[in-house]
Amino acid sequence: MDQDTEEPFDVGARLKQLRLARSLSQRELAKRAGVTNSTVSLVEQNHVSPSVSSLKKILDALPVSISAFFAGDEPSQPKPFYRAGELTEIGDGTLSWGLVAARRPGRQMSIIHERYPPGADSGEEMLEHDGEEGGVVISGRIEITVDGEVGVLSAGDAYYFDSRLPHRFRNVGDAEGVIVSASTPPTFSDAGQERHHGELLPRPESRSAATVAKS
Repeated sequence: MDQDTEEPFDVGARLKQLRLARSLSQRELAKRAGVTNSTVSLVEQNHVSPSVSSLKKILDALPVSISAFFAGDEPSQPKPFYRAGELTEIGDGTLSWGLVAARRPGRQMSIIHERYPPGADSGEEMLEHDGEEGGVVISGRIEITVDGEVGVLSAGDAYYFDSRLPHRFRNVGDAEGVIVSASTPPTFSDAGQERHHGELLPRPESRSAATVAKS
């Protein structure tokens, strides 16, 4: 195999490995994650590809970070350059999210090359995690919802927001939508709810519907 190409990642086998390591049944993991038992079973058999938000919900119940899930058990040596085939795929089989340096020890940010086919989105459930994120649309038309405010961005447009606000991405164009995004700290990859000294971190104040309507 070309040294610049990674083998396809076995999501089902990895999830089963982590579940059994914690002595959890499929039923117990499903209960903790708030999903059906059949969902866990189908994912482990690779019969379905979970959305990013659905996979994060399951991993939060273990808890295991998305980065740790896809990185496996062996960290890699830090290096400055990564070929296209070396990005770790963390998408759901429909959309493609290529994570840069997933196995880098102590990684302090997430850089993701995102590809959305027409009509694809980041999942029905809104994403929420600690930190900040931003990105630039490379091609296509991407609808981004942040705390009730909606914007449609085209090539060259950019975004930046507090990641604790509920957010979602959707391709509303007729062609593939491509984004290069970054977030820090890489808390989208962290498992479970964000805590500080045992207490839940406060979410930023949400904009009221009236405020959004005036935007």
